[in-house]
Amino acid sequence: MIDTTQATQIAHLNDAFRKTLLGGQVMLTAGVQALSELEHYEVFRKVQTFDDFSEDNDPYGEHDFGAFEVGGKRLFWKIDYYDPTLTFGSEDPADPAKTKRVMTLMLAEEY
Repeated sequence: MIDTTQATQIAHLNDAFRKTLLGGQVMLTAGVQALSELEHYEVFRKVQTFDDFSEDNDPYGEHDFGAFEVGGKRLFWKIDYYDPTLTFGSEDPADPAKTKRVMTLMLAEEY
């Protein structure tokens, strides 16, 4: 179980990655790839400025999930934690040396 201090550190790392898109990988589903260039711009703007965290969408306080709308389409973003080789889950998501973050952007209908 992750304690409050670890959750705060994970949230800080997730926020930094989400806002800068540095320090991890970003994956787009086929539905997101098919959006227009203008919609892509809006999607990334909304991901990078997202701050609507609540008990419902962030029960562990890690800032690893968000939902929003662009052009009448509902989208989700989700950050997952892997080991540096992207082979297994990270043993310690609060430690950047042991964790590679991967954010997936998807249309809600693709979930």
